[in-house]
Amino acid sequence: MASLRFRQAVLATLLLGCLLVAYSIVGRVWDERAYGAAGTTLRVHGGSGAGYTQRNATGESDGLLRAALVALVRNSELDGMRATVRQVEDRFNRNYGYPYIFLNDEDFSEEFKRGIRAMTSAPVHFGKLPKEHWGLSPYVTEEKVKEALERNKDRYMYGGSYSYRLMCRYQSGFIHKHPLLKDLDYYWRIEPDVKYFCDITYDPFRFMRDNNLTYGFTITPLEFSETVETLWDTTRRWMIENPHHLPDKSLIHWVVNEKAKYTRCHFWSNFEIVDLSLYRSAAYESYFQHLDRAGGFFYERWGDAPVHSFAAALLLRKEQIHWFEDIGYSHPGITHCPDKPEMAARCVCGDGVPYMYGRSLCKRRFGEVGDIYRSQALELAHMPDQKQ
Repeated sequence: MASLRFRQAVLATLLLGCLLVAYSIVGRVWDERAYGAAGTTLRVHGGSGAGYTQRNATGESDGLLRAALVALVRNSELDGMRATVRQVEDRFNRNYGYPYIFLNDEDFSEEFKRGIRAMTSAPVHFGKLPKEHWGLSPYVTEEKVKEALERNKDRYMYGGSYSYRLMCRYQSGFIHKHPLLKDLDYYWRIEPDVKYFCDITYDPFRFMRDNNLTYGFTITPLEFSETVETLWDTTRRWMIENPHHLPDKSLIHWVVNEKAKYTRCHFWSNFEIVDLSLYRSAAYESYFQHLDRAGGFFYERWGDAPVHSFAAALLLRKEQIHWFEDIGYSHPGITHCPDKPEMAARCVCGDGVPYMYGRSLCKRRFGEVGDIYRSQALELAHMPDQKQ
């Protein structure tokens, strides 16, 4: 009898071991080996080998959508990027394992790669920007750009920075075209030296998809007027020339008031979670090309934040845009931390008044305005700008 019980115990142990091994194999959805030989395609394991499941598939077996956390970063920003990844892992990604994509206009150093990989067990991929995506716009001249940098160097932050303008142009018109993002449906932009204060107990990518959301944000400040002096005039010309690209209704009243005055409200795009179909749309590409031809990325200092914000307000309805109020977040200069008890209970924030509840005029306006029809939007485009 004892021998029989011993054999039964051994068989049970072996069976349990086999089940654990099988679970480990199936549960490991993302794997470095899933990348293509050329290192340009992100894939999840699947029977056909065709890459990701379709956007609207439930994906309940693995919990992952075609999404990644994406950063444009330099080798010199390793410490700040490691700090960000550590927080993203602790607050969210350790429970999901979404991949990270790091992009650089130069080759990443081995030190940078080792330093990032030490922070996460999720897949990590490093990419270099295509040369044609990073550089002077073909629609501006080097001489005039130098004059603009000299003229603006003391007027505002990064006024004399050429590299900052390259970054803004790239984030506005090219990041979604990088080969490493080509199979993604969503991206979550991350940056060095930011802070995440709250445990994120759900999947924001899935939340976006399940609620038919296109653009997600946390902070909405005012843009410095000196950096975008002609952005609205350039945008209105695009609207007048391309009415077919405007939807039936949109949230343009958030960025332009009823007197056709630019409010300077924008989503701070250092944090954004986006359905990339927005940036890949014919309307967005047409808008970006129009802006690029105008030269404002270099002659002024048009940032990707006001550009993305104009595009979202022009091309989306309010119900497609979401404030991630529960994601406490800080970028140097502005902090948001939720004050609702059920949200704040999952957060550890510093002192001070959270920006979005007190000082953000743009958050207040976001709550007050609604969509208007295309005909009304075009009326605004034809009205003379009411300047201060």
